[in-house]
Amino acid sequence: MNLKCHLKRLHLQSPQASALAHFYESAFGMACHESQGVWFCKHEGREVLLSQGQAGKLHYALFAIDNVAEWAAFTDHTQDLPKANLKAYPELPNSALGFMDPDQNCMVFVLTSDLGQPKSKHNLDTKAVALPPAESQHFALRTQQVKNMMRFYTDDLGFVLSDVVQDESGQLKACFVRGDEMHHTLALFGAPVSCFDHQSFETPNWQELKDWADHMGKLRVEIVWGVGRHGPGNDVFFMVRDPDGNLAEISSEIEICTGNRPVGEWKHEERTLNLWGKAIMRS
Repeated sequence: MNLKCHLKRLHLQSPQASALAHFYESAFGMACHESQGVWFCKHEGREVLLSQGQAGKLHYALFAIDNVAEWAAFTDHTQDLPKANLKAYPELPNSALGFMDPDQNCMVFVLTSDLGQPKSKHNLDTKAVALPPAESQHFALRTQQVKNMMRFYTDDLGFVLSDVVQDESGQLKACFVRGDEMHHTLALFGAPVSCFDHQSFETPNWQELKDWADHMGKLRVEIVWGVGRHGPGNDVFFMVRDPDGNLAEISSEIEICTGNRPVGEWKHEERTLNLWGKAIMRS
């Protein structure tokens, strides 16, 4: 089974959740409010939740499946997998299904129609200036067991493998998996520690990416990586850091994959992560 899903939102932990909320409000134009210890930050197409906890820790990732038949196929495919206890996440619908990956990151899936309309009186208005569109598109994790993680996401959950990165000996160093036609919904990087790496918001074109960069400049939010172009995915991008040091990316022009696309293979080198220059090497 090939999973058909898209990233809906991330819920991150932080020892300074309110500071992160204010950052995403100003830097990414999200409307933020706090309810029962959780900060809800959202704008049309993008959403981040924040709660008290450890920096660099993903609380959960939420994926939406639009089609009822595809939801049925997914539930059938995963029926024998252990399910995560989602009682700690009251904002999720009762129909949501959760699974713990080998690093104990919680991955949650839901039928889009079960999400319904937000119950909060808060709307998507924001004090931020008008900004170009940018949708929650992918995220990345660092892991000490990249091969086991790849097997879990592809074999157990059904994500499609787009690209792999290998060193000279053939050892797997990173991989990119997708849930829809965009090159990757999730990237996995082999690293000395297991933690959250980054989230990415996709903007429609180069001009709008430039507008986002100008917006960061006006706020004096430093671009710490980019502007560059990734090898896997071929997207142009830049990244900033939130107050916890998590990378947050604006990306555009990501590769659109056909169903019969072969798995791409890349060398483990800086140029793979940035065809235009320097890269952040997780290993």
